[in-house]
Amino acid sequence: MNRPAVGLALALAGSLFALGALAQEVPGKVLRQFPLDLRTPTGLTWDGSHLWLADFDSARLYRLNPSDGKVVESMDAPGYSPMGLAWDGSKLWCLDLSDRTAYALNPTTRVMLRALPLDTDAAEGIAWDGEALWTVDARAGVINRLDDEDGTTFKSFTCPTGGGSRRTDEIGMAFDGAHLWVSDRITDTIYEVDPASGTVLADFPSPGPYPAGLAWDGHHLWCADYETRALYELQVTSSAPYVTRDPKREEMVYTEAWRNFGPGVVKSLDVYIAVPQDLPNQKLLEPPRYEPNPADFVTDQWGQKCAHFAFHDVKPGQEVTALMRVKAELYRVRWFVDPEKVGKLEEIPEAIRKAYTQDSSKLVMTDPVIERAVKEALGGERNPYWMARKINKYIQDHMHYELAGGWNVAPMVLARGSGSCSEYTFVMLAMCHAAGLPARYAGSVVIRGDDASRDDVFHRWVEVYLPNYGWFPVDPSGGDSPVPAEQADYFGGLANRFLITTLGAGDSKTLGWDYDSNASWTAVGRVKLMQRKAGEWSPMGKRFEPALVGEPGGLTCNPKG
Repeated sequence: MNRPAVGLALALAGSLFALGALAQEVPGKVLRQFPLDLRTPTGLTWDGSHLWLADFDSARLYRLNPSDGKVVESMDAPGYSPMGLAWDGSKLWCLDLSDRTAYALNPTTRVMLRALPLDTDAAEGIAWDGEALWTVDARAGVINRLDDEDGTTFKSFTCPTGGGSRRTDEIGMAFDGAHLWVSDRITDTIYEVDPASGTVLADFPSPGPYPAGLAWDGHHLWCADYETRALYELQVTSSAPYVTRDPKREEMVYTEAWRNFGPGVVKSLDVYIAVPQDLPNQKLLEPPRYEPNPADFVTDQWGQKCAHFAFHDVKPGQEVTALMRVKAELYRVRWFVDPEKVGKLEEIPEAIRKAYTQDSSKLVMTDPVIERAVKEALGGERNPYWMARKINKYIQDHMHYELAGGWNVAPMVLARGSGSCSEYTFVMLAMCHAAGLPARYAGSVVIRGDDASRDDVFHRWVEVYLPNYGWFPVDPSGGDSPVPAEQADYFGGLANRFLITTLGAGDSKTLGWDYDSNASWTAVGRVKLMQRKAGEWSPMGKRFEPALVGEPGGLTCNPKG
């Protein structure tokens, strides 16, 4: 397949991927909701037919009918500070906060069968995986897998919002037969966690501001919220590959300007500005506008379209400017990928595999440094999802962010152990390509803090191709954090502050290894040129009025829509 055809195939794949967002089955969707006539609901579990809920204030346990949330029966908790609940198939486990003990009791006879002391400071959540107990220690910021006979710790890893010795606020906990679900009351988020590694696979907003208890009924996740005193039945599977939320409308003016300080004349100056398109994280509200009108539009071998501006005979002291004005709606996006449903490497379309696993000038993927890194990172891993995970983690374990120097080739960057976002990208591209996993990069203009802001440093990350899902974002530099939840934000997640302008894999005939824009020039005589390029952001649909001095009470600021 020729290169233009590769670009077309790529665009079609992206379009099909985007259509999935129209589906209605999304993780976190509330299927049913019941009020709870309890003051302080905490732990929650499922016994095969009914829900059990702990109430901290009354120190009692309640059996609930899942069809209407009504109390069927209740009993005293084995301790005075009941938190987490778990069901192991025959016994009800109740985690007591003050006693730091997990009690096992027979709910039929109400006889306490076991008392398991825990070596923990603040165990609040508990779950059963069919063989062992799991507890979450919020103060230590760890999740532990325990022997239910003597409390021996089999495994321990960092809580989703832990890391860096920070205290977390994970409370609710459940096991669905394959993964752990953990809720955090400060981030108001429910996390899906891989029990083998502690990796956060996905997350979604909790239905209430204090998700205290979680339970899995075999099909759906239940959440008891401490603040709203309500019980929620939640959808956790997704028929769409991704979900969008938190839209914001912005106007971005991208400018590339050149000034000739002479004394010679710039005979030709060709500026190429990458043209953005509709993608899962962005929707263009109108076609981009340009000043001046481009000489033409050029498409490179990756299918990336650029507006081409041609300037001639730029005299000493003269400045020329190429401008693109974009109005877009930006979204926060979370991809939901089931690793077991990702296809095999052999199922990747041949055109994509050939185009996005080749070597190039910045990758040098046959270098021994890259070959050794791939072998150490992957071992025998062949699942494309876990290949991307392991390569991403290897890079983060062996590099730290440093904005210094130029864009060095991938083996040099990895051997040095530091780099910018572009250099992290080069290393991941090299390792993915060497492993046979298709990967490209996405280049963007970024909202820097306030919605009205200026970006002149930009940002780039990687997209890997997952069969059965399509292109999937991985930001190795953005996710280089000790906090699992922050790592997850940049593995299959995008914030609503990026306008992607560029998709490609380097050595572009228009952009080279640059993104957003690029330029080339010729001159007669000696010339000194200064280049400026930046994106200026302005929020759409609201106007900020300056503070006015008025009546006692101070100043007022009124954003109006």
